[in-house]
Amino acid sequence: MSQDIRDFVSPSCDLLALGEPTHQEPAFARLRNDLFAELVAHGFRSVALETDRVAALAVDDYVREGIGTLDTVLREGFSHGFGELDGNRRLIAWMRAYNDGRAPEERLTFHGFDAPLETMSAPSPRPYLEHAAAYLRHSPAPGPDLDFAPLVGDDERWSRTEAVLDPARSVGDSADAARLRVIADDMLAALHERAPGLIAATSRDAWTRAGIHLTAVIGLLRYHREAAQRIEEGTRVTRLCVTRDMLMARNLLDIRRAEARHGPTLVFSHNLHLQRNPGTLRMGDTEVNWYGAGAVVASLEGERYTFVAGSLGRSEAIALGEPDPDTYEGGLQRRVATWALTPAAAIPAARTRTDTTPPQGYFPLDQATLDGADAVLHIAAG
Repeated sequence: MSQDIRDFVSPSCDLLALGEPTHQEPAFARLRNDLFAELVAHGFRSVALETDRVAALAVDDYVREGIGTLDTVLREGFSHGFGELDGNRRLIAWMRAYNDGRAPEERLTFHGFDAPLETMSAPSPRPYLEHAAAYLRHSPAPGPDLDFAPLVGDDERWSRTEAVLDPARSVGDSADAARLRVIADDMLAALHERAPGLIAATSRDAWTRAGIHLTAVIGLLRYHREAAQRIEEGTRVTRLCVTRDMLMARNLLDIRRAEARHGPTLVFSHNLHLQRNPGTLRMGDTEVNWYGAGAVVASLEGERYTFVAGSLGRSEAIALGEPDPDTYEGGLQRRVATWALTPAAAIPAARTRTDTTPPQGYFPLDQATLDGADAVLHIAAG
């Protein structure tokens, strides 16, 4: 066992993925913050959280430049309600304080790596297309067809819950949606064709942000299309999970390209999204199995990707009791007083925990997760 995260960061690692088994136990975010501060002292210069990449641009503006206020960016820069979590408030405040007075090349960067999606809904493509269209107008050359407003129509027809839950109510496979995908792709091509002039007229950062909006909207339209498929429900839900994690993986790869010259990146998300092996999720009577973002990135990045799985003994926050002694968590609980990092290969075979309930959002350790992990971060009690 170890208390030093650096013991699990090899010289080749530039993407350290730290997982949590549930979003509802605040101890993981608090410990994440402490570990990130240690990693920053040894060369890490960015963090990526499971939140909307486009919205998170406002958080990065605050962290790097002090633009806006802490309350505003927490409210508007996080998806899934994660801006309400105290651990995230403390992280953003610490990063801003760290960056204050430092040279731009020494500052820390904040990223979201999720798509602009919620569990039960996906928004209209309008704001992403509008941002990109406004940016492309900085180029004097004739542009692609940007008359997308009539195709988008009423935003509510995209954002309503039924548009994801009921394929018959979705517009994702309509002729309008197909045309919007073509327009977004044409805009992305124009962004690259005109990069020299656009960057000269604006900045490299502004050009990059337009690209982030366009890749987000292309992914969003793909998600809406998958939601509209009239196929067996288990297959449809699996396709939605696959699409979201594929978009997450692409974002992580893009983030690493952007951060390659600055230093390694800490990624923090649910174990399901970061583990190397397929994840399993039960939704009602349907069991969904798919490869998450971590599996995709690990297959492409190899030893540059390190995954530390999160594990929890007991928790008041989610009413999780003491684990049975013969479970993975029970074995770790006997060896860990507060928290500890343990090489995954050093954890003996055990039984998968069964005392959890879906409302807790807790996914217990199993052999498949361990087989695809480099280490386990176990918190004895939350």
